[in-house]
Amino acid sequence: MKRNAIVLLSGGQDSTTCLLWAIAKYGKENIQAVGFHYGQKHSVELEQAHEIAKLLEVPYKVFDIMGTLGGSSLTDHSKDVNAPHDKNQNLPSSFTAGRNALFLTIAASYGYGQNIHTIVTGVCQTDFTAYPDCRQVFIKAQQTSLSLAMDVDIWIRTPLMYLTKAETWKLAADVDHLVRMQYPHNFGMLNCVDIVRLMTMTDYNGNKTMNEWGMGDLDNPASQLRAKGYYEAIELGYIERPK
Repeated sequence: MKRNAIVLLSGGQDSTTCLLWAIAKYGKENIQAVGFHYGQKHSVELEQAHEIAKLLEVPYKVFDIMGTLGGSSLTDHSKDVNAPHDKNQNLPSSFTAGRNALFLTIAASYGYGQNIHTIVTGVCQTDFTAYPDCRQVFIKAQQTSLSLAMDVDIWIRTPLMYLTKAETWKLAADVDHLVRMQYPHNFGMLNCVDIVRLMTMTDYNGNKTMNEWGMGDLDNPASQLRAKGYYEAIELGYIERPK
């Protein structure tokens, strides 16, 4: 199935895995990627996104929306990323109100002018049950709202929605052949799991310390979840430990 699509690419594990999935499904020539600079503490993720997009030969555009989103430990750098949210103790401090709604709206509007109506995003309600804007019910509602607003069918694809973090690692391995066959240079010695492991930034503090599971430190929920999923994926035989 060939379809033009826009991938929301932050430079993290989930969005990069979605980019690889989209390349495998639609073909790299049909893919664009967009990112957002919103004052996030780990803005180094956008540097990684540029490197990943360049390697995968995908156009990448970053929208500067500084000052639009706030109230979270990702935008207020003095807040503890491990604490509960100031406004709702049932949510983590990293919850950034309206973030996914805004990202999807901008991507849909940007795509409209280019006749691109498919958006791929890495939201996942299995591992991120604390984030209400990562639930499938929200995605369906947003898809309906955007379609009504633009009078065209908007499709929001969420390949990670029901995957565990270990299964997200597995997905990168599963699409490897379909991705690599599109690149004559074949990334040298890298495969898709290597790209995710070595190039993506998930750590909420933007820590670039390199570990077997990737960049970061186990002092924040994002890195803890990533590392836990990595070792589970190895234990389950989804991916191989690097030699």
